[in-house]
Amino acid sequence: MSSALAPVALIGGWTIAAARTSDFDSVRDTISALAAINAQDRWIMTTGLAITGACHVVTATGLTSVQPSARFTLAAGGVATALVAVFPQPSETHAPVATAAFGLMSVWLLLAGTRRSRIAGLILLALLAVFGVSLRSERWVGLSERVLAAAQSLWPAVVAFHTPRTLSH
Repeated sequence: MSSALAPVALIGGWTIAAARTSDFDSVRDTISALAAINAQDRWIMTTGLAITGACHVVTATGLTSVQPSARFTLAAGGVATALVAVFPQPSETHAPVATAAFGLMSVWLLLAGTRRSRIAGLILLALLAVFGVSLRSERWVGLSERVLAAAQSLWPAVVAFHTPRTLSH
């Protein structure tokens, strides 16, 4: 199932890539640094991002009982995630597509149509805000980004596995 593969590809990608990178600090350094043009074994994180993005698009097409606006937003977030792999750092396009990916993956649940999904969406927005604040200090940016990205990659699976009970119309 695509929704279960997304977090495996993303979290597995950054875990393996970080383990193979000698001077990488997962608390301080970003996921994008693992896929940057000059990164050691960049193909690992690039592949993880591309698979994750594709999984979100496939998942969005299958969540037929979820509001169409939420499905579209999830799919757009998946496309933006894949584009992060296409436009690695230091590309000028990297920051806008990464921002779009994080934003779309944080708001899609707000559009899903249930109280529970809106609460989850608000949690993702709070995690996005924490990540945004961490960008200013750079001290905890890697950790806050991983918490946000992990949560964003897991929620489509949660919704997919609970759709008949929690999001049906």
